[in-house]
Order: sequence, then structure tokens, then C-alpha cells
Amino acid sequence: MSRLQDILLVDGYNIIGAWPELERLKELGLEEARDRLLDLLADYQGFTGMKVYVIFDAHRVPGLGASYKQHKLTIQYTKEKETADECIERLVIELTRRGRHIYVATSDLVEQHVAFGKGALRISARELLINIEQNQKEIGSQVRSGQDGNRNSLDGIVSLDVWSRLERMRRGDS
Repeated sequence: MSRLQDILLVDGYNIIGAWPELERLKELGLEEARDRLLDLLADYQGFTGMKVYVIFDAHRVPGLGASYKQHKLTIQYTKEKETADECIERLVIELTRRGRHIYVATSDLVEQHVAFGKGALRISARELLINIEQNQKEIGSQVRSGQDGNRNSLDGIVSLDVWSRLERMRRGDS
């Protein structure tokens, strides 16, 4: 039996409040912090191969909630009267399959325990930040090692416009 794709469920506003860079950006505007979080998670998803869902709490906003794709991430705004914690718990149940790991990234200890009780693995905001930083270093290392002439590189052949389009495709923005 082949292994199913692992899933990371991220409590968006909890992570924004827990990461110093995003907390500073939030002071400029919540949208800037959200966009930076999504950029970091898109790179993380691309590097790890995990499927990433980012859940934003909209329980005080009337409506049915919304789900959409950005950078190949699944962004979920909660329904009216539903908290991010409740949405994450529901998604853990819906997405649980044999042969798949589900991780929940939040620093909310109660939510970590509830998610763990439903079969998910927990990861703190700090642990996720460390993982992302390590992945960025690994990507940088791979890029530098690729510049030693030992690999077939398109750097000198492909125009900046083509690189930009490829990057947008990689992130799912095309």
C-alpha cells in the first residue's frame, strides 16, 4: 500500500501571533502578516511535499465560511460561530486515513491536546518556525551546490520572464 500525502493544519492567527516577524508585520496590517505566512508555508509545502491547510478564524463574521487555493495551499476561513479550533478538529476527523500523518501547528495547548486526542500529531508554532528555517537553509545549500558546475543548469539560458512564470506555476498562482 502506498503512503498517502501527509497533511499540516495550521492555525493561521495563532502562528501570526507566535512568530516575531509576523507579529511585527501585523502591526503594519493583518493582511501583510497573512501574506507572509502564506508565502512561507507555500515554500514549506513545496519543499516537504506535505499538503498544507491554513485555517483563519472568522467566527465573528457572518457567513458560511470560505475555502480557496493560493500558492497550492488550502486556505480555510471558518464558518459563522465556528472557531479555528473547531474547524481544525473537524478537518482532523475528515482527513484521517490509514497511512497518513496529520500534523496540527498551533501553540494553543488545549487545541494541541484535543487534536492529539483525535489522532493528529502536534507541532508548536516554534517547532514549525524552526522547521521552515531549516528548510530555507537546505534550499540555499542545494542552490549553492548547484552552482558548482556539476549539474545541468538553465540559469544562463532561461530568461527572467520564464523564471518568473515558472515560479508562479510552482506556487500555484498561474
